[in-house]
Amino acid sequence: MADYYAILGVPRTASAAEVRQAYARLARDRHPDRFADPAERARAHDVFRDITTAFNALSNEKSRREYDSSLERPRPTGPDEIAREAHERALQHIRANEFHEAVELLRSAVHHAPGSARYHATLASALARNPHWVRDAIQEAEKAAQLEPKVAGHQVLVAELLLSQGLKLRARRAAEGALRLSPDDARARRVLEEAGS
Repeated sequence: MADYYAILGVPRTASAAEVRQAYARLARDRHPDRFADPAERARAHDVFRDITTAFNALSNEKSRREYDSSLERPRPTGPDEIAREAHERALQHIRANEFHEAVELLRSAVHHAPGSARYHATLASALARNPHWVRDAIQEAEKAAQLEPKVAGHQVLVAELLLSQGLKLRARRAAEGALRLSPDDARARRVLEEAGS
């Protein structure tokens, strides 16, 4: 992770006003429009992007607290650790109803541990909160069910998502599969009732 304090040239104890002043000075000096040469302009664009990212993280009190706490955490070393940490942080965002942040973290978890059905299922549940992402949610739920075919909960999640999209026949099949694994599953029975025969 980049050191935002170093990028802006301020100490960790800098006030919000000092962060703003440092950003204004750097943005003025490194703005891409100041450079005529295309190569220099491209470099300035990258630097300006980093400066802006650092400013956005440090100028907002909540994001600054989160960034500071991330600096104090030990760094994950392997893909499994990175995935586990991303998943844990995503769950915190889900509890706070911050689904965009949760989805980004869960995509990272799935990327680093593609064989974890749990991460795919959690991503599916987070994606399902946005009506524009339901297709992606179905794919993630199906992946979870494929990775752990004996877990009824994954089948039920697929069934519920399919039903929400009006795909009753496919939802019914997924619910029936869940009931074969767990005959008393109330969620699967509800999908069957709503899907009809």
